[in-house]
Amino acid sequence: MKTVNIDSKGKRLAYSAIIIYSIIVGLSFLFGKLALTVASPLDSLAHRFTISFAAATIPVLFGWVKLKLTLKDLLTVLPLAVFYPSMFFAFQAYGLQYTSSAEAGIIHATVPIFTMVAAAYFLKERTTKLQRLSTLLSVAGVIFIFVMKGSSIDLANVKGTLLILLSALSLAGYSVMARRLASRMKVMSMTYVMTAIGFLVFNLMAVGSHLAEGTLGHYFTPFAHPIFLISILYLGVLSSLVSSLLSNYALSKLEASKVSVFNHLATLVSIIGGFIFLNEQLAYYHFVGAAVIIVGVLGANAAGRKGRRATS
Repeated sequence: MKTVNIDSKGKRLAYSAIIIYSIIVGLSFLFGKLALTVASPLDSLAHRFTISFAAATIPVLFGWVKLKLTLKDLLTVLPLAVFYPSMFFAFQAYGLQYTSSAEAGIIHATVPIFTMVAAAYFLKERTTKLQRLSTLLSVAGVIFIFVMKGSSIDLANVKGTLLILLSALSLAGYSVMARRLASRMKVMSMTYVMTAIGFLVFNLMAVGSHLAEGTLGHYFTPFAHPIFLISILYLGVLSSLVSSLLSNYALSKLEASKVSVFNHLATLVSIIGGFIFLNEQLAYYHFVGAAVIIVGVLGANAAGRKGRRATS
């Protein structure tokens, strides 16, 4: 009985973690827009992960967090970090240069489907018919909102569509790999290595770009703008470091297919954030889509629990 209670508590904490993660990620779109008014996408990513790596390193230097990392651990996390944050953010940043954020949102909504398929193949995660239908329902809710806003996918713009699709596949790959690694490695150690690799990758890319253009002297210019400083602190500390910790923890307790579907809640938070802070308008289809997404997310997770009880 005690073991069951501990497991139940762990699941509750995991659900709390992924809900907080969804809120942080949802608001990151708002701060991301503000950061891009001052700096380029690549510079924003580089500074974002510099702040994130610094925030992760401070408690390690002061001994508040103990990291026990071996060369084997580093090599184990490297493929995970390639998928996220490296490939995910790189494909997203360049993809948004060739496609609209609405088109990107529609494509990104398919991540739970890719994750479910990959988790079934690589992790042997079993899903019920109701769970699969609920996941599709949450995807439909996101697409409904974007389509009703007058958005659609422009197949003529193959480059941007392909890059955003690769970004979505990268996130699905991360969810599956993190689920497997989280059972063998401490969440903080895994997150620290991911953050360090993101710091190295995006700073090398940004510095290389500035060297090619002869603008290296302007690399830190964005920090002179208060709006950029506030935005990059949010993106670096909360949206990169804390969200990764929360996501990795949730994946250590819950199936990858269940965690992935919560990404759609981030879409709702983004819409609410735009309404509150940017005076964006809310229409009836936002509420309809929101209801569909919430029912889908709840159904996907409730269906999983029922499936486990039936199996027991």
